[in-house]
Amino acid sequence: MASPLPRGGLLAAAQHLLRAGGEKKKKKKKTTRGLSGPSALQLAGEVCAVAAGLKPAFLYDYNSAGCPQVLSYLQQLQTASALGRSRLHVLGMADHVLIVNLDLMVPWLEALLLDSKVSFMDVSAARTSPGFCGTPEVDSIKEHVSEILDHLKALAADGSWVPSSSTVFSADWNLCTLFGVLLGYPAAYSFPAGESFDNCLALAPLRVFTVRATCCRISDGLRVRLYSFSVPENLYSLMKTSIDEWWEALQDASRSQNDFSDLCLTTEIITLEAVAL
Repeated sequence: MASPLPRGGLLAAAQHLLRAGGEKKKKKKKTTRGLSGPSALQLAGEVCAVAAGLKPAFLYDYNSAGCPQVLSYLQQLQTASALGRSRLHVLGMADHVLIVNLDLMVPWLEALLLDSKVSFMDVSAARTSPGFCGTPEVDSIKEHVSEILDHLKALAADGSWVPSSSTVFSADWNLCTLFGVLLGYPAAYSFPAGESFDNCLALAPLRVFTVRATCCRISDGLRVRLYSFSVPENLYSLMKTSIDEWWEALQDASRSQNDFSDLCLTTEIITLEAVAL
């Protein structure tokens, strides 16, 4: 395992560089707010998971900090030798920010386009129950994935180890679906983009999968949530094999690194009156 990361430095970097409000609200200092101590450590753990190759990316949702702030944070972590030899990139998509491992994301997307490693689930509001996307819908999603892949491959060709940032977006994209892909899930929800966020998941039993591990490089007691996604229970039996294969691949990736231990997958079945995607 690489040398332990100083908790004080991780807290200071997050609380100083990742302040809600960003540059647009500099004059309103009372509206800016740094991360709490527990959130700062969780964030560092999620970044370490991306750097360690346990997930291709994660969606930054701790506050409204934008790409410039998140990039400054990554640069600070690199200075502290927290990122190892991973090439991390800050990717802006509309108002969202992802931290991407270029060396992991590019082959993940290439494999998806070749082998359909992700199951796409149609949860359009017009449906009476969730189902699988048809070939035209899957082909359209893959076209959008291919556009993002081309963007990332051009960045990866640079070969630099310095954290970088860029933006990519198209109004035709369904970000809910694409985030499922980019975050490394074995399944992603889909519905017509631009029409509505309504879906047919209300009161439908959902099987929720959660993966956690201990980030021993930061603290032996720091449990980090690496993945959390759901699939409709009525489709699970048809997806079980692919989800099992995904879990086995994640276990293999875990065995090839030393920053995390005690990888654990839990499942539960829930039913909600409304599901926001």
